[in-house]
Amino acid sequence: MGNSFRCSASGERLVSAARDGDFVEARMLLDYNPCLAKYSTFGGLNSPLHFAAAKGHSEIVGLLLENGADVNSRNYCGQTALMQACRYGHWEVVQTLLIFRCNVTRADYLSGRTALHFAAVNGHVRCIRLAVADFVPSAPFESVNARTNGDISNTKSKHDQSALSKFVNKAADGGITALHMAALNGYFDCVQLLLDLHADVSTVTFRYGTSMDLIGSTPLHYAVCGGNLKCCQILLARGASRLALNCSGWLPLDIARMCGRHWLEPLLSPNSELTIPVFPHSNYLSLPLMSVLNISREYGLHSSTTTSDEADVCAVCLERACTVAAEGCGHELCVRCALYICLTSNITAELLVPPGSIPCPLCRHGIVTFVKLPGSSIKEIKLPPSLSLCTPCMLHHREQDRSESVGSPDVRKTRSNSASSDILCPLTCSPFASVTIPLCTCNHGHCPNFDSRESDNQEASPRRAESTSNEQEKLDGMRLGKTTCSSMFWSRRSYSREHQCNAEIGMRMA
Repeated sequence: MGNSFRCSASGERLVSAARDGDFVEARMLLDYNPCLAKYSTFGGLNSPLHFAAAKGHSEIVGLLLENGADVNSRNYCGQTALMQACRYGHWEVVQTLLIFRCNVTRADYLSGRTALHFAAVNGHVRCIRLAVADFVPSAPFESVNARTNGDISNTKSKHDQSALSKFVNKAADGGITALHMAALNGYFDCVQLLLDLHADVSTVTFRYGTSMDLIGSTPLHYAVCGGNLKCCQILLARGASRLALNCSGWLPLDIARMCGRHWLEPLLSPNSELTIPVFPHSNYLSLPLMSVLNISREYGLHSSTTTSDEADVCAVCLERACTVAAEGCGHELCVRCALYICLTSNITAELLVPPGSIPCPLCRHGIVTFVKLPGSSIKEIKLPPSLSLCTPCMLHHREQDRSESVGSPDVRKTRSNSASSDILCPLTCSPFASVTIPLCTCNHGHCPNFDSRESDNQEASPRRAESTSNEQEKLDGMRLGKTTCSSMFWSRRSYSREHQCNAEIGMRMA
């Protein structure tokens, strides 16, 4: 991965530039040696792409990818740059990675989590919207007008909805899905969007690998443990059962009593006569996102600024030439503005037909899909071939003799033989490590509001290495002994391992 000792100094400079958002420094280093885009740190195998994605520097992410960085590169935990961007909610970075055709279905080595799990556990609904963009087809305008009901589940056309359902319901370690995570942490917007994307409201966690408290539990059990009333209401409205028993023989009502969620008891009672509100489709559905994302992959990230008087200028940005048109109203936009509108719009679904259509910024007409304008210059993004490894001479490169196996948990054979054995993690990389899910131990009564920033800070909290092993064990014990709502999913072993492998990013983000 380009970790020759002679180029490690330049590689660390690129890491610092990617971490700090220094675009000029990063471009200078990559112009001098494009191989540095494939550099990775010796400890956690984090590449400059991981640092830039975790910090949200989308321009540097694009620069690294254009210079040959592997969009699907993994660190020693098996986490990709897409997972880091979804963890911290940097949807602009997620957009850039998707344009370069990253693999959204990959799971990490520790707990089998995908980017969708990382986005759901921290409540980043726009990242969820992007992660499923290639699974939700943009319906043709004619077929939308011909439909009598507005349910997006009828827009199958050439796409198989089973692929979307399989991805959304993919289980991590212990059988925990993205819906379980969002429900536990009380992120109503994420729960509503996942349910609209065919998340299974009746799925249960595995009968092994979790604590004895919540084995075989449904998302409703998790929502009750989190204590969010609105999450419980929408789950019940979408078909969740109050009479569902987990493997411990507990109803959701029993979970509410044990966790002190007394305000949920009237709603969860088997004989409850409370009226459940009717929830519309999520405001974060985006039907035209797939079409404009595919067009942006053809035009590239940098649309050329128009210089001709004859070219139509985008009426939104007034800078770039129009390259796409909204099917239906026919208004023309540049691909960047169309992509931005699809990602940021969250207009109430009742105003638009069908649900998931995006209002046109010029006439407020519902947009379901975008089409390319004829005669536009297409510049398809072609990923460069894998660059050669760094050699002692930084000005002369040689072709790589053998291809690297992407996604292998082992230390790659191309690394220097003189590297210290300390880079090997003492714990084995099990794709499905054991999970412990204790009941929430938040302070008495109400569970505090779960803020995504707090969850991000907890997962990325810095752990500096101490000089003696006793002090390190003391710090680890203090950290692992405190159970919070954001750390209820994974075992102590996986939780500690992830902090060790991500310590490089965590320290620098403090």
